[in-house]
Amino acid sequence: MRYEITDRVLQLALALQGSRVGLSLSDIEQHFDVGRRTAQRMRDAVLRNYPQAEQVEDGERRPRWRIPVAGIVAPGSVSADELADLEGAIALLKRENQRKRAKSLEGLLGKIRANLRPEQQRRIEPDLEALVEAEGLAMRPGPRPVIRPEVIDTIRLAIKQGSEIYLTYRSRHTAKSSGRQLRPLGFIFGSRHYLVGVAPEKGTDKETADTTGGSPSLPRLFALSGVKKVRVTDRPFRRDPDFSLRKFAERAFAVFQEAPRDIVWRFKPAAAEAARDYVFHPTQQMEQQKDGALIVRFRAGGMLEMCWHLYTWGDDVEVIAPDELRQLMAKAHRHRGFKVE
Repeated sequence: MRYEITDRVLQLALALQGSRVGLSLSDIEQHFDVGRRTAQRMRDAVLRNYPQAEQVEDGERRPRWRIPVAGIVAPGSVSADELADLEGAIALLKRENQRKRAKSLEGLLGKIRANLRPEQQRRIEPDLEALVEAEGLAMRPGPRPVIRPEVIDTIRLAIKQGSEIYLTYRSRHTAKSSGRQLRPLGFIFGSRHYLVGVAPEKGTDKETADTTGGSPSLPRLFALSGVKKVRVTDRPFRRDPDFSLRKFAERAFAVFQEAPRDIVWRFKPAAAEAARDYVFHPTQQMEQQKDGALIVRFRAGGMLEMCWHLYTWGDDVEVIAPDELRQLMAKAHRHRGFKVE
């Protein structure tokens, strides 16, 4: 059976836990009716997944292995790779100015470390140091918005309570500050971080407005860096059950919200292999052409952001639809003085 080996490894782990004196390779051979090589592979699999397993010697100086009852954990216990990935996530959140979330993960990391047995810590630490050193996150060039931790905390509290918020917001376009009453629906994190909210006096419609204007009744984006003050009000609200933050985000290519269009791109044969390594949109469909080209289809808004991205592909991509995006790309190519590789 396909899962016979996995079953045997789990059974061996239970047997090692249930034996006070431990099991030798000969015991494993007899217990599972396998040869020496198979017994060794089974033992090694258990040792990899149960780092708290220990080796003991019997009176005949034969090595035996056992798992202390107090130390048993689920298969796939904490590894250096997992701790390194967690530290990487913390570093990434700090880089993106999400320090509150980073601090939360730091607390989780500390709890995990505190629950590791001393021998586990000694075994993992060298590998962990090597991984953290080798997989450090490079600082992304360019400016990054500063987000006040108290802003995130307050909005999260309002979302959990189902309460409206009142915020002081400074528009990047007008440079003017104004007060707004909002029903917070969630966050969208990207190159810029946004609050998704709807004005309470108009309710929530199923379609969205452009981020730079439109009816106040529609879900809109507010740059978190523009939120100067925020407080939770005593006005509760009921979240629209038809609203999906995931679907709202999928309407856009990146962040900017506008009416979705049917998007069709054609990557030339020379760039098709590289394009296949990209997820341009969660709903994308790729079609391999006989000449080696690649057709990419999806539905979303955000023509300007698409143009910014497609510009980096130079002449290796052609916009089939819509016309608006094709015209934007034609204009960009006319003003381009060099080809971006």
